[in-house]
Amino acid sequence: MAIEIKAPTFPESVADGTVATWHKQPGDAVKRDELIVDIETDKVVLEVLATADGVLGPIVKGEGDTVLSDELLGSIVEGGTAAAASAAAAPAAGGAAPAAAADAGEDDPIAAPAARKLAEEGGIDLATVAGTGKGGRITKEDVVAAVANKKSAPAAAPAAKPAAAAAAPVLTATGDRTEKRVPMTRLRAKIAERLVEAQSNMAMLTTFNEVDMTEVMALRSKYKDLFEKSHNGVRLGFMSFFVKAATEALKRYPAVNASIDGTDIVYHGFADVGVAVSSDRGLVVPVLRNAEQMSLAEIENGIATFGKKARDGKLGIEDMTGGTFTITNGGTFGSMMSTPIVNPPQAAILGMHNIIQRPMAVNGQVAIRPMMYLALSYDHRLIDGKEAVTFLVTIKNLLEDPARLLLDI
Repeated sequence: MAIEIKAPTFPESVADGTVATWHKQPGDAVKRDELIVDIETDKVVLEVLATADGVLGPIVKGEGDTVLSDELLGSIVEGGTAAAASAAAAPAAGGAAPAAAADAGEDDPIAAPAARKLAEEGGIDLATVAGTGKGGRITKEDVVAAVANKKSAPAAAPAAKPAAAAAAPVLTATGDRTEKRVPMTRLRAKIAERLVEAQSNMAMLTTFNEVDMTEVMALRSKYKDLFEKSHNGVRLGFMSFFVKAATEALKRYPAVNASIDGTDIVYHGFADVGVAVSSDRGLVVPVLRNAEQMSLAEIENGIATFGKKARDGKLGIEDMTGGTFTITNGGTFGSMMSTPIVNPPQAAILGMHNIIQRPMAVNGQVAIRPMMYLALSYDHRLIDGKEAVTFLVTIKNLLEDPARLLLDI
């Protein structure tokens, strides 16, 4: 009995996806709930799991193919054998890369369909390529490296006419100068699109201020051990103070927490704060829902959870949709000052930077203080300069005297 493998149901904000990686090939045994294929969308990578034990049958959508919500990807032969699945897969898609993988004999190397196609175009014998993928599987990158070595070898024959441009990575080498050309991921392409959209469609300005971190650092130093012990290992960082200060400032200046919808202004009665997190795939912005109601421990725990999910590639679409305000911390990487770009349809974004010991005038005396530059980029169509400046000053004042966060003053 053949069981269909379908793409996940995408939310309205996601039009389609791309088949990123098949972790199984036709004829491979699969177990229920085992990962078989990754679907990359504009926001996250979605994992498709096996719904039954059996053997992977014909693949309908190969790596790099675009898929729609609930579209057929392939099938599982429930209770089938590897031989039966391979036989069924052979006539699946004449000449296509997935079919080539199915036609492979038992002695053939295990390779991804895209890797086989690239090897054929480059005249590479897969038996001579060392696979670095899971279980020794040959990946596209392995074949790219083999093609590059073949071109740069002293005894290599004159280069053939270049193949037609393909979606696979291309590595070129001239002496010790190499270039690698890879397709832009959907996430990177979406980031590029949204950044250009923001700068084209917004009247975006940035205002700056600086905050003395002495009191926050002293508070954190004094209570971090007790905090971690009291909250089951949750560590006290700086981000929770900034999220808390930002949500308090958003209550006082609702325009900063608003968005434009056509000719209407939407004022949000809640603060869904996006926290920018760097991952191997690029910058992602998971959202802390109702952050204005969260304690410092809940904020820190939420951020730590998002960070782990981002590193493991486990962030879901629901983690990153929505958001009314964003905070990004370039200081993690040593940034002293920047002008962050607003994430539409939001109206503003707060940029944190690194903390630097600097001489400051304090009560008529020169004192060394830990200082941080803050940046607020905002949509001037919605937020006036006075609101933007006073919003940022409010955050500064709350952080320089953290007791205000408790006293609501």
